[in-house]
Amino acid sequence: MPYVRPGRRLELDSIVSHMAEHLKLDGDLNYVLFGYCRRHVKPSYNNYKNFIGELNEAVAEIRRRMLAPYEDEKIKENGDVY
Repeated sequence: MPYVRPGRRLELDSIVSHMAEHLKLDGDLNYVLFGYCRRHVKPSYNNYKNFIGELNEAVAEIRRRMLAPYEDEKIKENGDVY
């Protein structure tokens, strides 16, 4: 999880809020992330690897903290699959 200092969080949270107001999940976020990478990640294997690593860790955190608890709740509601 990208734990950042509280002062930095305020700045980043305003960016997240701005994104939420303007982006839809049907391609917009993909476009923004690709565009960020294309325009701001200096071309090198290591830089691309680090950028992809950031994306993968965000996916892992979403699965761990949001999707897994949701699935656990649905198992309680509907029963497990055997």
